[in-house]
Amino acid sequence: MSKKNQPADDPKTPLEVRSYFVRGRNALLTRADFGSLYIDYYLHLMQHSLKYDSEHDQLLKDAIAALTLHLASRPQNETTAWTLNLQEPLVNLFVTGSSRSQNIVGRVFDTDVREADTNMLCSQVTSPDTETRQSTIDFKSSDVFTGSEVYYKRSEQRPARYFRISEEEFVMITAQPDCDLDWLKELNNDAVKGLDRTEELSLLERRYYLFECGCDITRILNLFRAYDSDALDGLFEEDEHLIIACPRCGARFKVTRELVDVYLKKKRGADEADE
Repeated sequence: MSKKNQPADDPKTPLEVRSYFVRGRNALLTRADFGSLYIDYYLHLMQHSLKYDSEHDQLLKDAIAALTLHLASRPQNETTAWTLNLQEPLVNLFVTGSSRSQNIVGRVFDTDVREADTNMLCSQVTSPDTETRQSTIDFKSSDVFTGSEVYYKRSEQRPARYFRISEEEFVMITAQPDCDLDWLKELNNDAVKGLDRTEELSLLERRYYLFECGCDITRILNLFRAYDSDALDGLFEEDEHLIIACPRCGARFKVTRELVDVYLKKKRGADEADE
């Protein structure tokens, strides 16, 4: 949501991402300070009693930053999901977001992670007017930004560079038609920090994002619609409740058999009324 559309009682501060055209270089620069979004991310972890290994935590934050800058440089109607399978450390990262709904979310998977000879990044892009696009690339470094740059080179068919300006501030520069590729290749952190002085930057757009999934107990209960009574018996057995984790953000929901039965009875009654 944009700042002007944000409810007055919403305590979250949207992350602002600014996009600039670098005149004379034919490049697009997107940048943001992710401090506010990282605060919301940690509040989410606290709310759902989630705790990640410190190394995994940093990798996920990097993936969130990389995808957010990518989204801000792309058409607004795209929804993108990245899954990264890293080998050192052995972990899966999932991040997804949309400029249309103005949200970004992600989580860590640190159990039953597939071992392989290389790291992998799988991308899925959906938009209302085109078929879903999927691509998978491999890369050597466990650095998320390096993997993102390889994704651009192989899947987007153009170069991109990511720069960590500070602990929470990041910049992405992507090549546009007739880009000065030698200039882009030679850029380093010091040069990027000074681009406001050395290059002509034209502000193109501001976009806003929140760390927000939108999952709730209703969406979780909807996952049980495919189960009949016998299947539910086998699922719950002697357990008073199950803990179901959202696959997008890791949020945990306590689900009782009684809650599932009541929900399914209402849904099936509504389905029969519509027939």
